Amino acid sequence: MPLDGGFILGAFLLVVVALVVLFVLVTLFRSIRIIKQGFTGVVERLGRFHKVLQPGLNFLVPFIDRVAYHVDMREQVRSFPPQPVITEDNLVVSIDTVVYFQVTDARAATYEIADYLSAVEQLTTTTLRNVVGGMNLEEALTSRDTINGQLRQVLDQATGKWGLRVSRVELKAIDPPHSIQDSMEKQMRAERDRRAAILTAEGSKQSQILEAEGLRQSEILRAEGQAKAQVLRAKGDAEAQVLLAKGESEAIERVFAAIHEGDADDKLLAYQYLQTLPKLAEGDANKLWIIPSELTDALQGVGRGFFEGRAQVPFQKPKREDDSAEPSILDETFQADSVSDVEVPSIAETLQASGIDPQGAGSTEQVSSQTSLADEVPDTDLGDALDSAREAKADAPDVDVPPAEPGYGQGSFDSPEGGPRHA
Repeated sequence: MPLDGGFILGAFLLVVVALVVLFVLVTLFRSIRIIKQGFTGVVERLGRFHKVLQPGLNFLVPFIDRVAYHVDMREQVRSFPPQPVITEDNLVVSIDTVVYFQVTDARAATYEIADYLSAVEQLTTTTLRNVVGGMNLEEALTSRDTINGQLRQVLDQATGKWGLRVSRVELKAIDPPHSIQDSMEKQMRAERDRRAAILTAEGSKQSQILEAEGLRQSEILRAEGQAKAQVLRAKGDAEAQVLLAKGESEAIERVFAAIHEGDADDKLLAYQYLQTLPKLAEGDANKLWIIPSELTDALQGVGRGFFEGRAQVPFQKPKREDDSAEPSILDETFQADSVSDVEVPSIAETLQASGIDPQGAGSTEQVSSQTSLADEVPDTDLGDALDSAREAKADAPDVDVPPAEPGYGQGSFDSPEGGPRHA
């Protein structure tokens, strides 16, 4: 069946339209470019740099413009393998570096350097060797900040024309040789031991200081407590002495009041004094008394009381060949105005001669005016006796006593039992 001319023409037109539509679609696809955020596109027109496409929707001239390169504009981190570096003291150390950089110019990074990543690595290695080569091992280990600053400054200046900016350079590790590591480890161990010893000594010192401070405080508190206790004890003793003195004062006042109210005569007072003398003579030690002249007057009153009944009786002293014409000792004693060294008959013999039962017998004592009674006899007893004797002398009436016969008071006198007794 022969083909119709109209059908052939229609089919041709349909193919042409389809081709036109397909061309238009391809042209539109090639003229539209979408760039991601953080990247840029380098556009070449007919093989020559034309422009840089920014992130987003971009239009190109179809079949004339093309995107030749996509450049990452974000900051990038590159860690390079360890590099052997010789220090100033000829020690080989291995240093790992990390470089932080960013592309600031996509055109320069594309057309000024073929491979900027490899260029940054090589530049970092050479710069690191130059910087560390001028330091010894100790400086290299302790001057990382200095090394980082110098590396960043050199790399930033060198990579500026490449459209790059080096922000930081870090040293991950600096590894010296194993022999040096052993020596450094020993040194660090010794340093740690030294610091530990210092800390231990400081702790012990502080402990001793605190202990001594605590001991000092306790001693101070103890001393203060003892001082307060002594003060309180002294106050108590003083109050006790005051109360005791008040008691003794009241007792003495009552005794004297009783004596005055009872109208005691000189005989009773003298008798009380004679009762006190044996107590003064107690003890093994020999006692030397001072007898004042007022006491002889009191003894005269005692003699008058004891021998008042015997004054009218004639007394004949037995005649002996060894009798002397010297006056009697009692006469001399009663007539003396001051104290003298005499032999005084014992109190017991005097009381027995008067028919009175003695309270205690005292031995004959040597009386001396050169010895103080305050050294041997309490002042209270002697003072009370002397005061009593003085009051008795003042209050006693005058009694006329006949003069004693020559030799009276010396030799012997009649005892209550009837026999003669020698003084």
